[in-house]
Amino acid sequence: METILSVNNISKRYGKIQAVNDLSLEVKKGQVFGILGPNGSGKTTTLSTILELIRANKGDFQWFGEEPSKESRKRIGSVIESPNFFPYLSPAINLKIVADIKDHDYGDIDRVLILTGLYERRNSRFKTFSFGMKQRLAVASALLGNPDVLILDEPTNGLDPQGIAHIRELILSIASQGTTIILASHLLDEVQKICSHVAVLDKGKKLFDGKVSEVLAISDSFELSSHDLEGLKKVVAQHPAFQSITPSSDQILVYFKDEVKAEELNQFFFLKGIILSHLSERKRSLEQHFLELLDDNK
Repeated sequence: METILSVNNISKRYGKIQAVNDLSLEVKKGQVFGILGPNGSGKTTTLSTILELIRANKGDFQWFGEEPSKESRKRIGSVIESPNFFPYLSPAINLKIVADIKDHDYGDIDRVLILTGLYERRNSRFKTFSFGMKQRLAVASALLGNPDVLILDEPTNGLDPQGIAHIRELILSIASQGTTIILASHLLDEVQKICSHVAVLDKGKKLFDGKVSEVLAISDSFELSSHDLEGLKKVVAQHPAFQSITPSSDQILVYFKDEVKAEELNQFFFLKGIILSHLSERKRSLEQHFLELLDDNK
């Protein structure tokens, strides 16, 4: 699979603040790659660096397997700051101005307005738009010229639930057409719903990167029950990955230090003479994994 972006050990310092610390990332074609972290974790600095809005103190990066260039920049659309258009002009006219700046043909304007759900309001004044509609117009401007990559910084920040849902659906729609998307967010739920891959940052340092599906596939706990509940409690403590247990009246919730397969667990108890009457696997959420990573980085 083609490598779209390769970030190699970049660092950025603002005085005493280490905004990004020796960060390396790789984004492949077609991925929806989320950069997840709390405020101040280095997300915006990372995006600003790969867009050449700021310069890193060390390290480098490549777009499409080559050093950044004017040609590679033409293949990238981005929304880094809050939507900023002429308030008394319509979306269509505002996008014509953007097209002139980017040296794009006007023929693409209707396409991006339709894609972002704004075509019916193409002649309304920008100042009459809700914040969510303004955000969608910013995405529309970034999509002019049909870029290979779309970069979004906190695309749902400040939106109400309906606005968040609209942006989420828009991102998924754009991704389904083959556009590679890189987005920064502090909202775990949105990253979990939108992204195929994620990198977790804290204090400028990468704590994890990989497939979201792999994180969500990790089982860290099981609900267990047996007719011999006391025997079950004694035996489960003998499991090599056992971490802790939360008992209730008719079952137990067991946490494990490492990933455990349900079939392996069932066999373990069978060989110990315990027949399970109930076994339910609990998947770890991205939020649990994220909080564990932050806690380990304190």
